[in-house]
Amino acid sequence: MLNTISTDICIIGAGPVGLFAVFEAGLLKLRCHVVDALPAVGGQLTEIYPKKPIYDIPGFPEVLAGDLVRNLMRQIEPFHPTFTLGERVEGFAKLDDGSFQLFTTDGTEVLCKAVAIAGGLGSFEPRKPAIGELERFEQGRGVYYMVRDPETFRDKRIVIAGGGDSALDWTIFLADIAKEVTLVHRGTTFRGAADSAEKVKNLHEAGRARLVLSSNVSHVHGIDDLEAVTITANDGTTESLPVDAFIPLFGLTPKLGPIGEWNLGLDNDAVQVDTLDYSTSVPGVYAIGDINTYPGKLKLILCGFHEAALMAQGAYKYMFPDKKYVLKYTTVNGVPTM
Repeated sequence: MLNTISTDICIIGAGPVGLFAVFEAGLLKLRCHVVDALPAVGGQLTEIYPKKPIYDIPGFPEVLAGDLVRNLMRQIEPFHPTFTLGERVEGFAKLDDGSFQLFTTDGTEVLCKAVAIAGGLGSFEPRKPAIGELERFEQGRGVYYMVRDPETFRDKRIVIAGGGDSALDWTIFLADIAKEVTLVHRGTTFRGAADSAEKVKNLHEAGRARLVLSSNVSHVHGIDDLEAVTITANDGTTESLPVDAFIPLFGLTPKLGPIGEWNLGLDNDAVQVDTLDYSTSVPGVYAIGDINTYPGKLKLILCGFHEAALMAQGAYKYMFPDKKYVLKYTTVNGVPTM
């Protein structure tokens, strides 16, 4: 039997940006239904690194990814959003009255007045370095492409490879847990936050972590489990380092999925939007978070929060073009309930 859900906004993606969009829509008395292909809310924060510390959320010097998700869920409780999890949106149609009809892989039908695409659909695959026999040490044998539980690495000798935020953040965090931490980066400057890079350099100078620049991990060694890695510098010199775990953090490759077939304006698998309200080329459809692109785009959670606020305002105007909305501040009026 077909399961049909009617709502104001269907939010595709239950990551942090999608969850905060529920809050912003709720302030406008708009009902939300959230669909995600993953079995739990939180997106990458839950699926990939629930215990990763995040440092750039306003008001939180440090917050674990999983805690941020739980706080977002508490924040949207007054608005009673509904969820369809573990199902991917496959069918998409705009109806004659300007509303939308969506279908999921399991046959759930969502009827809504606006659609907000919040993040990518489908799976995220880790970018693996081109190292021979790397896969032989996967599945708990010493090679990890993400850190699900830092306690896995307590008192272990660890080599992390990468130059982005994840590599820097985990080097900082695991320096207090692991026996030895070495960060290997092929360059001399980092793509991640300058403050995090400075912290790693300070750990190196204090002898609490080792930083190896202008180098790559070129080989992995071991009989059953990983026992050592070879680090090759750009000048050709090599070093063998005994390790218990190797964590290459070169990012994830998202799969756009069915969104690519919805006749939205795309640029390199990202949805082009108008920064006035983060609307797409299809009126009534919005894109917020990592899935969108525009000049000056920064793929940060806090930027996605800003996009969610403007999206909700735009969706309200799309649904009620004849109504004038007066912005009300939560500091004065509190948080309304649905």
